[in-house]
Amino acid sequence: MNKKKTKFKPILAIIPVIIIVAASVLFFYLRRVDDYQKTVAAITYSGVVVSAVPDGTYTGECDVGLIYAKVEVTVKDGVITRIDLLEHRNGRGKPAEGIEQRIIEQQRIDVDAVSGATNSSIVIKKAVDNALSMAN
Repeated sequence: MNKKKTKFKPILAIIPVIIIVAASVLFFYLRRVDDYQKTVAAITYSGVVVSAVPDGTYTGECDVGLIYAKVEVTVKDGVITRIDLLEHRNGRGKPAEGIEQRIIEQQRIDVDAVSGATNSSIVIKKAVDNALSMAN
């Protein structure tokens, strides 16, 4: 009988350690998510006037921790003619990758976000804004 009790003691000693490690990981993950959400909420656009941007190809990026986008924007005769998404690190925000077409069609950065991928849309739009801001 005593042998059975001693077999379970090491296992019981490990359980609190597992709980502490799991709680720590969860705390830091939730903190990182909170920081990223605050960063996304604080994003603003420069108000760059596309028609005033000189012809050329410009690269811009935006990194908010959990989401990152790098784009290449081509402008010709004051019109955005092409946006290439060079890199897009995201969680479930892959549908946001259609936002580039909206920007080209409307010739402005602050277009409506892709439903279900709002934060990724914002990050991609800010990368485009950063690219065009570098032109001025």
